[in-house]
Amino acid sequence: MTWSDDEIAWSSGPWTLTRRRGDEFADIAFRGRPVLRSVRLAVRDRDWNTLPLSVDEVRDEPGCLRLGVRASADPGDLEGELVARAEGDRLEIAVDLVCTAAFETNRTGLVVLHPPRVSGRALSVDHPDGSSEATRFPDGISPHQPATDIGALRWSSDAGEMRMTFSGDVFEMEDQRNWTDASFKTYNRPLALPFPVRLAAGERVAQTVVIERVGPVPPPEPTGPAVIDLRAEGTAPSLGIGASTAPDPVEEVDHRPLPVDTVLVELDLASPAWPAALARARRAGLPLDVRFVVDEQRPDALQDGVDALTGIDVRRVAAFRADGPARHVSDAETVAALRAASGRAGLRAPVAGGVRTHFTELNREHHRLSAGLDGLGFAITPLFHDVSTAQLVESVAMQRRVAEQAVRLSGGIPVDIGPIGLLPHVNAVATTAEPRPSQPDLRDGYGPALLPSADPRQDAVELAAWTIASAAALTVPGVRSLTYFEEWGARGIRRPDGTDRPVAAAIAALAELGGHPALTGDSPDGSVWAVGALTPWGAVVLLANLDHRARDLEVRTPRGSTSVRLERSGWARIVLP
Repeated sequence: MTWSDDEIAWSSGPWTLTRRRGDEFADIAFRGRPVLRSVRLAVRDRDWNTLPLSVDEVRDEPGCLRLGVRASADPGDLEGELVARAEGDRLEIAVDLVCTAAFETNRTGLVVLHPPRVSGRALSVDHPDGSSEATRFPDGISPHQPATDIGALRWSSDAGEMRMTFSGDVFEMEDQRNWTDASFKTYNRPLALPFPVRLAAGERVAQTVVIERVGPVPPPEPTGPAVIDLRAEGTAPSLGIGASTAPDPVEEVDHRPLPVDTVLVELDLASPAWPAALARARRAGLPLDVRFVVDEQRPDALQDGVDALTGIDVRRVAAFRADGPARHVSDAETVAALRAASGRAGLRAPVAGGVRTHFTELNREHHRLSAGLDGLGFAITPLFHDVSTAQLVESVAMQRRVAEQAVRLSGGIPVDIGPIGLLPHVNAVATTAEPRPSQPDLRDGYGPALLPSADPRQDAVELAAWTIASAAALTVPGVRSLTYFEEWGARGIRRPDGTDRPVAAAIAALAELGGHPALTGDSPDGSVWAVGALTPWGAVVLLANLDHRARDLEVRTPRGSTSVRLERSGWARIVLP
């Protein structure tokens, strides 16, 4: 996959959309004004993995776009048609699939994504029983479903008031900003119903979404130049890197010094390879940020893990549940056990907590956290629901919202965000056991290396600009540290042979800011970002452009202003005396 998604424009009358990655109807607009982020077909297996769709046929007919689609599982197979049909003020999107080989699915059907700019706007929900309720799209990130039992929705889009009706199943909505997705998602099959569902051979899945304009199109809003005002506020976060989880390389990796402050290592105490993972993390010669995943079958293993930290420079230590209602959370019981084990071992490292997964779990489960934590953390995985580059870019503005809400939830406790990577480092919603190596060494790797972990964009030049933009979004007062990617390997800032990827330069530039008075500000449009720090050698400012075109950007700081032209997906470092 390249950095840019494959995109093909389609239009009929006043409606336009982009067919992205072959099978997604994205950027749906009416008379050039945005209506929906996208409508797409999603097929999820029993572990919530999204099955890739293949498009076998495309027919572009007058007012109608037909896609012949297929999704294959092991075992299982679905095939059928995805159709977009426009007529006047009405756009209909329908799917009709037949299961040709039985398989188990947690969800199969249409998914509608509203853009995040509708947050706070009025929303009317019609229910299948004929009743209605007046509500709003949530402004703050909602931990639970903003709307359930949906038959139809009515809201004000940028293109005017719209009504959307659903058929073929009962739908509900979730706030995907929890996962740094830039959307509110309306999906079929309520989560309260049992899953997975077995689709038998010959069974049919047919659903329709109809969008109708029911109000006038408002005038366009005025646009101004791209300006970012950076204010001196708080302290720039320190930079960390994840320990490599990759399989042992054929040749020894060149352990050149890493341009960061800490190495984060997650130790699954039920895995025979955790001592080897700890030993590998120590090779960087940096303080460790240690995260234990407890062994639910052997609680005393936590003491073994803490004892192994004797004599190691540990910046902070945390522990998370591996199973049960508090899965992935450092609940009060687990933190108490960690503190007791640390006391017996004489380990004086600060005890942090939070969740080992997405902000979602922190937003929903923060009531389970122990009091008196020395830090509150969560991970960021922008490519959880959708692996498109558009999703990766759009996630950055949502990262700012997530960071701000995490600081509010923390109640003054420093916030540590990481690991931050492209793909999940753990499947937070899997219904099967977490994969673990069978050997006590790292010949097969561990943790994330046992999941689908190779994304070619890790090697992309553009990832450096994305990382600068991400750090700019996450630099808000109260955020203490950011931890990105891994040392080396498929998820690393270095390749398995130890050579730098382009993103390594961005990590080094960000690490230079850590600990100094921060310069932080808002992006004017989510595409251009800036972050900096007041250092002894001047105001150092990093700028990033995530747009598909070159951008002119004016940055204002307490030390003066500057204008910079940034190439598409490029970044720059400037110093103001």
